[in-house]
Formats: sequence, C-alpha cells, structure tokens
Amino acid sequence: MSESEDDDIPQLSSHTLAALQEFYAEQKQSVNPGGDDKYNVGVIEENWQLSQFWYSQDTALRLAREAIDAAGEGGRIACVSAPSVYQKLRELCREDSSVYIFEYDRRFAIYGDEFIFYDYNHPLELPEGIAAQSFDLVVADPPYLSEECLRKTSETIQFLTRGKILLCTGAIMEEQAAQLLGVKMCKFIPEHSRNLANEFRCYTNYDSGLDCEA
Repeated sequence: MSESEDDDIPQLSSHTLAALQEFYAEQKQSVNPGGDDKYNVGVIEENWQLSQFWYSQDTALRLAREAIDAAGEGGRIACVSAPSVYQKLRELCREDSSVYIFEYDRRFAIYGDEFIFYDYNHPLELPEGIAAQSFDLVVADPPYLSEECLRKTSETIQFLTRGKILLCTGAIMEEQAAQLLGVKMCKFIPEHSRNLANEFRCYTNYDSGLDCEA
C-alpha cells in the first residue's frame, strides 16, 4: 500500500478511540461479568427473544428472603427460570445456602457448578447429579404465559421439590397453576424492572410470608 493510500484511511481521534474501547469493555462485562458484581440483578441484560424480564430490586429481595425462610436453615433451593431470585439469594447468603439456577440461557454459566442447563421443552432432561425430590423449595418463573409451558415446567417442579413451591407467573394462569401444582395466589404483587402488559402474581402451596400484605 502506498503512502497516499495509507493517508486516505480515516483515523480515529483519541477521544473516539477511548469511547470505543469503553464500549467493548462494557459489552464484554455484560457477557462475562466477574467478581462481586456478577450477582447483581441486571448484570446480565434481559433478552426479550427469550422472554426475559428481570424483577425489580425490591421484588427480587422479597422473593429471596421468602425463599430462605421457606427452605429453612441449610435448605436447598432450586431457581427454575428465575435468575433474579438466584442472584439475590447469592448476594444475601453466598456460603450459607445451597442454591442452583436452572436456565436455558447459557450466559448464566458464569455461576459455575450451580448453573444447570434447562429447557422446559424437555422437563426431565436433567443431569444425573440432580436427584428427585432433592430441594426443600423450588422457585419457578415459566418464561411464557401458556398452558403448555406451565404444564411442562410443572413436571420439573414436581420432580425437584420435596414439597414447597413458589411459583411466579401471570394472573391469567391462576386456574391452571392450582390444577397442576396445588398452589394459591398470594397477596404480594411482584414488580419487574420494566412494566409488563400482563398482571403478574405469586403462588405458593404453603403458608407464605408473601400473603401478609397486598
């Protein structure tokens, strides 16, 4: 290449180059966050194509505290398609609880051995190390408001739980949830970081602290 041709190549200013480097660093961080920040709700961005909508900080905290109370001391908790709850649980008590995240989105593999790849279309295709009825509580948030998705996710929930279930899904799924899992709607109304068009509710099959207030 001649010097004249080289002169024609546009050169980035130092300011533009710095901004570009910062952008790439942020993109890398969003895909592979590390350190203490990796448990922050929202550190992995929502993917709407996967029907991902993260809870607000207050809701994630409320559900995590409920999960800890329901599972009891030293309890095992499975978060099925509920990464916001998992992240808040790990933020609250990283060493005092046994918590697993069952997720289709492999970005959550940053959580190591606690990440279990999960596809609701194959509800019982789980690793051999995940034994039946081995969790004191299952927190589940099926990604889609459909009878099929809830039914298949319910198979997973029933396989995993020793008894207690905390389900988060649309209010329109109340009847199906009761039929499939024997859960009842709670007074607590969960909120998301982004407003959803459909009314969202929590359901449990045990006496829950989520039923103490509207």
